[in-house]
Amino acid sequence: MDFFQYAFMQRALIAGLFVALSCSLIGVFLVLRRLSLIGDGLAHIAFGGLALGLFTGLPPMITALGTTVLGALCIQWLKQKKVAADAAIAVIFSMGLALGVVLVSLARGFNIDLFSFLFGSILAVSEADLFTVGVLGVVVVAAVIIFYKELLYITFDEEAAKASGLPIGFLNALLMVLTAITVIVAMRVVGVLLVSSLIVLPTITVRLFSRSFKQTLVYSALFGLLSVFLGLFAAFYLDIAAGGAIVLVAGALFLLVSLLHKLLNRNG
Repeated sequence: MDFFQYAFMQRALIAGLFVALSCSLIGVFLVLRRLSLIGDGLAHIAFGGLALGLFTGLPPMITALGTTVLGALCIQWLKQKKVAADAAIAVIFSMGLALGVVLVSLARGFNIDLFSFLFGSILAVSEADLFTVGVLGVVVVAAVIIFYKELLYITFDEEAAKASGLPIGFLNALLMVLTAITVIVAMRVVGVLLVSSLIVLPTITVRLFSRSFKQTLVYSALFGLLSVFLGLFAAFYLDIAAGGAIVLVAGALFLLVSLLHKLLNRNG
């Protein structure tokens, strides 16, 4: 296990830990609420925020976080106005992407920083990046723990939760904001283009065999952690892109579990 000896790999593993937990936990709520595509939509809004930061000279992570949170709240607002969820995501998705394209053209093309955010650069995570990822990851995990019962309620029966007096608007907005933060956390590791995969794949893998919501949360986190660890291991020894390797491992685990599930059901 030579790669444990290197400081950059140690930082990558710690960052991957926060990313795996954040993506896996939020992914469970999004998949069950049929909002799997929102991660992809917010990732493209983050691209616009990154381009804004690099164009203006402001910290890209800050501008990306601000625009992504704003985009998430706009999606929730459109849903409250009776706009279908997929249509609301498409509207904000296109606006964020268009903003990024315009700013990139004004800046006369991509630079190294923007390229690394698009495709991920977990092996280049600095101590400052690690601090940012860690703080945002703790915020997501803590919020899920604190509002677990409320988020669970609105996930399975929003109408009943509303009738019981829960603040539905606040809880939906909270979930959107946590999703936006999760996208920013994962962006530094797997890149804007692959964020949605890391949010969705562990959950749909675990749903094939889990028997309760708590099992889904726990096993999803474990599969996320396993995907990050094996992906980093493969990236280190095969000299391939770490973000892509992590997502490919997550996809391979899904295919493997799907095959085993099919075989067991057939034999049973």
